[in-house]
Amino acid sequence: MSDPSAAENSARETTAPAEAASASKPAPAGRPAPVSESAPVSESAPAKKATARKTASVKKAAVKKTAAAQGTAGAQGTVAAQGAAPARRKASAVKPESRTALVRRARRINRELAEVYPYAHPELDFENPFQLIVATVLSAQTTDLRVNQTTPALFAKYPTPEDLAAADPQEVEEILRPCGFFRAKTKSVMGLSRALVENHGGEVPGRLEDLVKLPGVGRKTAFVVLGNAFGRPGITVDTHFQRLVRRWRWTEATDPDKIEAAIGALFPKSDWTMLSHHVIFHGRRICHARKPACGACPIAPLCPAFGEGETDPEKARKLLKYEKGGFPGQRLKPPQSYLDAGGIPAPPLGAAG
Repeated sequence: MSDPSAAENSARETTAPAEAASASKPAPAGRPAPVSESAPVSESAPAKKATARKTASVKKAAVKKTAAAQGTAGAQGTVAAQGAAPARRKASAVKPESRTALVRRARRINRELAEVYPYAHPELDFENPFQLIVATVLSAQTTDLRVNQTTPALFAKYPTPEDLAAADPQEVEEILRPCGFFRAKTKSVMGLSRALVENHGGEVPGRLEDLVKLPGVGRKTAFVVLGNAFGRPGITVDTHFQRLVRRWRWTEATDPDKIEAAIGALFPKSDWTMLSHHVIFHGRRICHARKPACGACPIAPLCPAFGEGETDPEKARKLLKYEKGGFPGQRLKPPQSYLDAGGIPAPPLGAAG
């Protein structure tokens, strides 16, 4: 396309000398001087040819400039379109998951995990409901392994709620020191023991509404006790459970109670306790918080977060923990099924190595 303004400027530059010469002539007497811009100007044949050549040259340059600009814009648009294409394909490929599809995927993940961890179990050592509830309270902000290494001395000295309720707080603190926050935890377990003695005859109650009224006991602890000491279904929403169900997009909730309700609606009640064990086992062994072993994950095809961690199979296998990586587990006295599967008991407190 030509540039009209450029042609007009060229024409003005060509006619300017002639207009200036005409304007320099004195106007006849009695007549006003002609306006130079409207006055006709006669050009010789050579001048006309020179003007035409210059105009054509200007038009040609304008056409080239326009074409170049259009070509650059077109190329940029093509590159942008090519760059956006994968994003569009990715966005179109990820469709909102229906409720039915979510339920099916969640239950399939649980079935897959049940095959990987047929020996899944609570990873706190206990022999009765009292030991389990105390161990669960002590597990806050520390590992189950550390609790398991600490409670043998505690239960050897204070085997019943009556014994622990009447204990010397300083002696209990000294025993619980390895668990961290030992002063606060001493108050919790001693207060819990007194409540059991005063309100429940020294027995751990088997109802949720009674358990959550005990000092230091919330819904998570209550469901651990109900599911593993009384055989009553419950979902244990600990840090591993929260992290994985959000990573798997089973829920976007962050409040533990809302997570419990959302996940409970995806599974039959009879699955709740073992579901908790499967998820927690997987979170501790493979799907770690900072660097999940995606390349060694048995449910990778079902996981929307695949790729957040190490995807190379060899490198991923080096990230596995506990029995999956050939290391000791968290319990000093694990179930026989765990030992049969190759699990190694944890060492006692103070053991070498």
